[in-house]
Amino acid sequence: MELLQPSVEKNDRVARWLIFTLSIVVFTAVALLSRVKVDVELGFDKHLFAKANAIINSTVSLLLVAGLIAVKLRKYLLHKRIMLTAIILSCLFLVSYICHHLFTGETKFGGTGGIRSFYFIILGTHILLAAIILPFVLFTAYRGLTGEYDKHRKLSKITWPVWLYVSVTGVLVYLMISPYYDTGY
Repeated sequence: MELLQPSVEKNDRVARWLIFTLSIVVFTAVALLSRVKVDVELGFDKHLFAKANAIINSTVSLLLVAGLIAVKLRKYLLHKRIMLTAIILSCLFLVSYICHHLFTGETKFGGTGGIRSFYFIILGTHILLAAIILPFVLFTAYRGLTGEYDKHRKLSKITWPVWLYVSVTGVLVYLMISPYYDTGY
């Protein structure tokens, strides 16, 4: 099977501007909105957003692995579809993540001892890498969509494992913090 034809016309100047602008806007929105709590009755459990986030992150993790398998099998169209689906789901995750934090505020982890240390190590690395992964994902996708497969491959060797780590640890953080929702910790 041969490589796919480019789907997007190459324009690095515009792409850089769009990717960096979007990355800065998203980072700023998440940072600012994480400090805001909107006290409103939604008519359903506000932590449903967190559960949705864990499901989305789990799905993205599976898609990332499936995307890697597809490209290794040289099924490039399948790889493209899988990875674009992972990007779309990650956008949906972002909206749900912001909603969860807007409507619930902060939840403090109530675990003690070694599990507490483990939680904060996972949380800290997750937050740091989640904050920086977006432009890498977008540049990697851009290079693939413009048919610059050597650059795409080179970037994906950095992007893929970090994105997978962020999505898997997002689920782990949810599993560890969810018992403390609404407990007053």
